[in-house]
Amino acid sequence: MMDQHMLCDDGFENVVRNGQTTGFALQARLPYYRGLGLSMVEDIAITVDGQAVAREAVRLSLRGRSWSLDEMERCFDEKWNFGEKARVEVAQPGGLTAGDHHVDIAIRYRVSYLPFVPTTRTGRPLTLAA
Repeated sequence: MMDQHMLCDDGFENVVRNGQTTGFALQARLPYYRGLGLSMVEDIAITVDGQAVAREAVRLSLRGRSWSLDEMERCFDEKWNFGEKARVEVAQPGGLTAGDHHVDIAIRYRVSYLPFVPTTRTGRPLTLAA
């Protein structure tokens, strides 16, 4: 139900630090009708143009703080709120070329009352400005 709202149209850009393009970023929302503690988000898988991104290359940023996916497993004092946009950064030297890219995202999260661990997926073309 929330999958169509996971990927945001804004915030798809290359990340430039100290004059070097170090990767790319996108904005995403949690696909759950309530917020979740970061330790309950097990994985954020990103695929761009059919190429899967390594888990170690993904970081999530909320409200001025940033975590690797492994760090999120031990983060018990922060929550990703319903509807809140998070910045997902991918370390990839050189970033992405300008233009259209097909971006897929899959978020796996734990909910205490579910007897399974859901993974919600979506994907669509996003345009990276020059």
